[in-house]
Amino acid sequence: MTNIDTTKPVLVTGATGYVAGWLVKKLLEEGCTVHAAVRNPDKKEKLAHLDAVAAKAPGTIKYFKADLLTPGAYKEAMEGCELVYHTASPFTYDIKDPQKELVEPAVQGTTNVLETANVVPSVKKVVVTSSCVSIYNDATDAKDAPGGVLNEDFWNNSASLDYQPYSLSKTLAEKKAWEIAKNQDRWELVTINPSFVLGPPLNPTSNSSESMNILKQMGDGTYKSGFPKLSVGMVDVRDVAEAHYKAGFVPQAKGRYITSGHNTDFYEMGMALREKYGDQLPLGKGAVPKWLLMIMGPFIDKKLSRRFIKNNMNVPLKLDNSKIKKDLGMTFRPMAQTMQDGMQALIEEGIVKTK
Repeated sequence: MTNIDTTKPVLVTGATGYVAGWLVKKLLEEGCTVHAAVRNPDKKEKLAHLDAVAAKAPGTIKYFKADLLTPGAYKEAMEGCELVYHTASPFTYDIKDPQKELVEPAVQGTTNVLETANVVPSVKKVVVTSSCVSIYNDATDAKDAPGGVLNEDFWNNSASLDYQPYSLSKTLAEKKAWEIAKNQDRWELVTINPSFVLGPPLNPTSNSSESMNILKQMGDGTYKSGFPKLSVGMVDVRDVAEAHYKAGFVPQAKGRYITSGHNTDFYEMGMALREKYGDQLPLGKGAVPKWLLMIMGPFIDKKLSRRFIKNNMNVPLKLDNSKIKKDLGMTFRPMAQTMQDGMQALIEEGIVKTK
């Protein structure tokens, strides 16, 4: 059990990220001093949304320049912090070399941050943003779990550089984190393992996350012929930020936490958008048949490979979120609220156009 002193500064790596932005907001509103590690503190336009939050909040924010792949780059930002949030990690499918663009940054970045924690004596707890994809690779993996339900005991063992390389990067990075944590006894490690994160970004214009890309596709007509029943866990970005906050400050937080609000699929998510935007956006009305997505999927989106469709479409996926509810008292927003708030943010920024 680790008690964190709320008067000490808190480090957030990758502070301009999708989840990190909401976490920084929560910390500032709770009165914390946030050490925000970013790639380039001189790019004020990238920090404007965080400055706007800080101006209205009781907490304060200080920026530090830190590159994910430079050993020791986070040392200055970490000095004096008891609590470290490591959220920085690449999340994109638009890659040419998965080893160099995904795996190495994820693993090396985690290694750099945690090895710095080993030499900064103030650190008591590190919360790492992992993912549910380090627990499973495809919905078909749930079939092998007791009762068809996946919990924190499972690890993804089928991702590769050729198939689901992003999932491989998150799995290897989290395994590295636990390896480093086990070789010391001064600080505790907790991992937050979110499922597919959706909901409104704090900074829609500069956020190019995969989550935003998929939400944009849902509203721009990509799926106007129908939504596929591709199984996913889904969680609101604001709930993920809350989970991080609690993992840091609740003394009994321990181990890994599946952070997922809903076991759902793209069809249900699309229907949640239709409730509000059915006559404003080119949203599909029904479900796309599996055989049609097998033919069209790879043309719509290169990550919709036939293997991926076969393993995830019309296959039930159940992620067990009971541990985070019990240990951290987490509750999750309704799916319709997440989908609609996320789409509204894109509409207001002109990223998605209504009729």
